[in-house]
Amino acid sequence: MSQETYEIDPTHSSVHFSVRHMMLSNVRGEFTKVSGTIKFDPENPASSSVDVTIDAASINTRDDQRDTHLKSGDFLDAEKFPSLTFHSKQIAPQSGGGKVTGDLTIHGVTREITLDVEGPTAEVKDPWGKQRMGASATTKISRKDFGLVWNAVLETGGVMVGDEVKITIDVEVVRA
Repeated sequence: MSQETYEIDPTHSSVHFSVRHMMLSNVRGEFTKVSGTIKFDPENPASSSVDVTIDAASINTRDDQRDTHLKSGDFLDAEKFPSLTFHSKQIAPQSGGGKVTGDLTIHGVTREITLDVEGPTAEVKDPWGKQRMGASATTKISRKDFGLVWNAVLETGGVMVGDEVKITIDVEVVRA
C-alpha cells in the first residue's frame, strides 16, 4: 500500500480546548467547523502529512456573550483572521501513535507546536463502502505566543484568563 489521501469528516471530528478562568475553574469550548487533508502511508508513517483548517467564527463555549468576545479583536479577531491552520512538518511514529510537529497559525501568528497523537486506528469500511480511520491528539499552547494577550487583573490578584490552553483533537477521516 502506498500513501493514501484522507479527508477530515467534519461531522465526526472535533477540536476542543480548555483554559483557566479566574484561576478557579476551566472553561471548555470547541470549534465546530474543521476541515483538512491527511496523507498517510502505513508502511512509512514518517512520510505522512497533515493539513487542517479551523473556522475561527465557529468557536463555541456555550455562552453567546463570551463567544462574541472571543471572536472580537481582543482575542481571535475572526473577521480579520477567519481561519486557524495547522501544517505538519515532521511526523515521528511511536508505538500506538507518535508526535506530529508543525506550524499552527492563530490570529495571524505562526508558531511551531508538537501534537501527541494516539492512532491512527486500523481502517474500517463504513456502511456506504468508504474506508475510514480515526486518531486523537493533544497539546498545550501559550495563548500569548499567538498574540492573544487580552486579560483583566482580579481584585484578589491573579488574572481573569489563564495563558495555557489545552487542546484535544479527535478526527475521523475518509479515504478520498
